[in-house]
Amino acid sequence: MKKILVSQPKPTSDKSPYFDIERDFDVEFVFRPFIKVVGVSSKDFRQQHVSLGEYTAVVFTSKYAIDNFFALAKELRVTIPETMKYFCTTETIALYIQKYAHYRKRKVFFGVSGKIDDLIPSMLKHKTEKYLVPLSSVHNDDVKNLLDKNGIDHKECVMYETVNDDFTKEELESFNCDMVVLFSPTGVKTLHDNLDEEVKKGSVKIATFGPATAKAVEEYGYPLEVSAPTPKHPSMITALRAYLRDLEDEE
Repeated sequence: MKKILVSQPKPTSDKSPYFDIERDFDVEFVFRPFIKVVGVSSKDFRQQHVSLGEYTAVVFTSKYAIDNFFALAKELRVTIPETMKYFCTTETIALYIQKYAHYRKRKVFFGVSGKIDDLIPSMLKHKTEKYLVPLSSVHNDDVKNLLDKNGIDHKECVMYETVNDDFTKEELESFNCDMVVLFSPTGVKTLHDNLDEEVKKGSVKIATFGPATAKAVEEYGYPLEVSAPTPKHPSMITALRAYLRDLEDEE
């Protein structure tokens, strides 16, 4: 095992545990996202029958939601009023609003845990607001059910979607990794669409994080070499460490 492809962006910090594994096991990690997030078109957004100008508050669960909210507003020629309130699941997301609007403490609220539950007390204090909740095309009804339960006037809408980020011809020709680490079913589809032959002939091993990702791998009939989380290995890092240690012991 010499080279492992991680289907995520390269860590911004040199202190990433991936680099510790590189030093400890003499392997090389390369990082290349297998998915990308794209905003829905204004045409598709109109089909949801949502008028941005009708809402007085927005709930943001990601930076993608912020980017696409303001992009759609610009494309649809909707002026976002200074009175708009923003409710964000984390402080990092809240601060990102500064890219598009003035950050005012009385207009921006954020949680601590990253869960929308943290926002409920603040939202209840502003219960007369009409809330818009931008979401990904892949989502469940947890947010809707929580806001319904608390009697909050709201509307969910899809503003962005996760799609395959296919390999270029040059990337495919230079591909020489021994293992691919996957984190989502969409990433598994990218693997299938681009590297199916390499996986089937056994030259590429697969590691997955999350049960949905593992299930997607099994549905394509691929052998699964490493799977996390497990009680023994709650993270991909610990699972990879154990796998590489076992390989060393076999030598």
